[in-house]
Amino acid sequence: MLDKENSMDCMSAKNLFLTSLISGAFAGTICDVTFYPLDTLKTRLQSQHGFVKSGGFKRLYQGLGPVMIGSAPSAAIFFVTYEGIKKVFQPQIPPQYYSLIHMTAAATGETVACLIRVPVEVVKQRKQALLCDEHRLPLKTLYRGYGSTVLRDLPFGLVQMPLWEYFKLCWKRHVDRECTPVESAICGSVSVAISAAMTTPLDVAKTRIMLSNTSADKEEVKVSIMLREVYRECGAKGLFAGFLPRVGGFTISGFVFFGVYEKIREICMAVLPS
Repeated sequence: MLDKENSMDCMSAKNLFLTSLISGAFAGTICDVTFYPLDTLKTRLQSQHGFVKSGGFKRLYQGLGPVMIGSAPSAAIFFVTYEGIKKVFQPQIPPQYYSLIHMTAAATGETVACLIRVPVEVVKQRKQALLCDEHRLPLKTLYRGYGSTVLRDLPFGLVQMPLWEYFKLCWKRHVDRECTPVESAICGSVSVAISAAMTTPLDVAKTRIMLSNTSADKEEVKVSIMLREVYRECGAKGLFAGFLPRVGGFTISGFVFFGVYEKIREICMAVLPS
């Protein structure tokens, strides 16, 4: 009997891993490729080199290659970590404390996913801003934006994922059934919009750090220094550069991302043996 229970737990964990891996990979790739032009416009609006010099409305798919490579694994790693932590710890605490688990899982997932996301973002954004690097970027430069990206993505995830789970729970109680993929997508869209709006200044700092000269020293690319510099140059308006394409794009892409994630997850759970 004990062997049977252990076997079922092992199968359940394996299915969770595969479901999160496949769903996250599909959702991340489809979302990033579909809304890439909006991301390019956001990057160019935030660039210290100016919107027009960074390309304006031209070549909006510049830098798509690195995203095609890195999007699937970074999204997959996030959801494998997120769902794994939920599965391990949620059964051990009362439901009223689930939001703490969601926050911890999101923070851990973002930190791990950034190991892949950051070098992809550095290469992508430098190409989006039409910066021509004569030599291959060293590892130090590829990870120069790690701290600023984590600093941006941690609060983003800490707000986004618990809100998504909360909105789904509220709707589930209202309709007295599980959320459909479309309903989950709407919940995700709202949570993403709120998170994107709150973290725009951190995204501006991260973009400028990644677009800085490769010879810039460590002090020049600190988040606090970059935020002060942006504020000194452009005031509060500069801290929210690219706000509309970022929040608007994230709202629409959030709907697609969570909709695809939940639909693929639903299909995987039906196909994989229980």
